[in-house]
Amino acid sequence: MIDQLKPSAIGLLKQLISTPSFSSEEDKTAAHIENWLQSHGIPFQRKDNNIYAFNKHFEEGKPTLLLNSHHDTVRPNTGYTKDPFDAHVEEGRLYGLGSNDAGGCLVSLLATFVYFYDKPNPNFNLILVASAEEESSGGKGLNSMLPVLPHIDVAIVGEPTLMQLAIAEKGLVVFDAVVKGTPSHAAHPNDNNSIYNTIKVLEWFRDYRFEKTSEALGEVKMTVTQINAGKQHNVVPAETNLVIDVRVNDKYTNREIADLLQAESPCDVITPRSLRLNSSSIPKEHPLVQAGIALGRETYGSPTLSDQAVLTCPSLKLGPGDSTRSHSANEYIYVREIEEGIALYIKLLEKVL
Repeated sequence: MIDQLKPSAIGLLKQLISTPSFSSEEDKTAAHIENWLQSHGIPFQRKDNNIYAFNKHFEEGKPTLLLNSHHDTVRPNTGYTKDPFDAHVEEGRLYGLGSNDAGGCLVSLLATFVYFYDKPNPNFNLILVASAEEESSGGKGLNSMLPVLPHIDVAIVGEPTLMQLAIAEKGLVVFDAVVKGTPSHAAHPNDNNSIYNTIKVLEWFRDYRFEKTSEALGEVKMTVTQINAGKQHNVVPAETNLVIDVRVNDKYTNREIADLLQAESPCDVITPRSLRLNSSSIPKEHPLVQAGIALGRETYGSPTLSDQAVLTCPSLKLGPGDSTRSHSANEYIYVREIEEGIALYIKLLEKVL
């Protein structure tokens, strides 16, 4: 059955690549996924552009394992020299937008779900969600599915990890900050220029260190990423606006980070845009992680964000492909990575199901 599922999954991925599916515009790739599940005799449901299904022998009272990955993509960057929607193989590489992030992971999880769909009396219920709007953290993605689904005890989130075990993932809080000053004509003296006032503020952000360090994720990473001030050359602006990107480890909640910065930062105003994209983790002792280690996989902490951020249960990020290829020009995934990914997902679940 595995040998039949591998080419079927790769064929689906070629369809997905060939069909534009930018965040919130995934209706056509959702239809491809529906047709593929139907061809394998799998009943499914749809909410907006999210496709979801339950294993045949789903039984209330058993713990539930979620298999999730997304079928939306970012827009292709200007560095592409190949057609981003031309799914083709060159020297073992399957090229195309979304091939690596996260089409390879998605079709591998779909194949895995089909493999275990009718397994009698499993230890875990299985739920599959092929989700939308992951790249934009939109309101109609996996987060919108959680009220619809039964309680989830643990999750595997398919993102490119070279099939290594990402047992923790940093959360994200983006802050808008204001440094104020006195507006004036540029020709007159002014010792309260908001732009100059920003120098000390920038130094504070550069040098600040959060106390708690995570074994898996290291330190909280805080970076000023945008500065904006002034409208014309001869006017000293009343304020300078900053954007600060904070990647949060699993030793802090996003609320704790916001409280710390609002209490300690030298900005006149600092406001989080959202607190919902939290860090996530799974204990190294969890049976899923131990099963992966037994298969020769290594554990690490991931600095990149995924749909794990909207889950409150323990979650493992795991999938074929390499995250350094994500959002790159001429994105690709090796065909063998998908084939090996399907086989490893199945071996992993065989140890716990």
